[in-house]
Amino acid sequence: MIPPVIPIHDAERVAALKSYHLLDTLSEVEFDELTELAAQICGTPIAAVTLIDEHRQWFKSKHGFTVEETPRDVSFCAHAINTPLETMIVSNAHEDDRFSDNPFVTGEANFVFYAGVPIVDEDNFALGTLCVIDNTPRELTEGQLKSLKTIAK
Repeated sequence: MIPPVIPIHDAERVAALKSYHLLDTLSEVEFDELTELAAQICGTPIAAVTLIDEHRQWFKSKHGFTVEETPRDVSFCAHAINTPLETMIVSNAHEDDRFSDNPFVTGEANFVFYAGVPIVDEDNFALGTLCVIDNTPRELTEGQLKSLKTIAK
């Protein structure tokens, strides 16, 4: 497993994230509807809105699982925020050196496919992602990718 690189301006990124006062808040119907829509459009059993702070990945919304947060160092999304203008796609995590021995790949969760669109603020800080996850290798169509990016905005 290759842990995610910490962005050079991570302190500023985390300060921007905290300024929204979203961390550790209750679930909200609007976010939950977006994750459900993302999962439906992409045909995946799992979708989430994640926020990445200094040490963890916290789920503002989740569809298809119940975990509240995970350590940042095992987070797929912590990799995705390093390229704020790009969608990170992992077609088969078993074949990707960053994730092949990740506990979410090798363990009970059995994450295989991941697509994450960074959620970017007006200062171009990636605060987290809108992501979809599946237990089988796959690709998204251009239409699904476009829809995922639209929802992430």
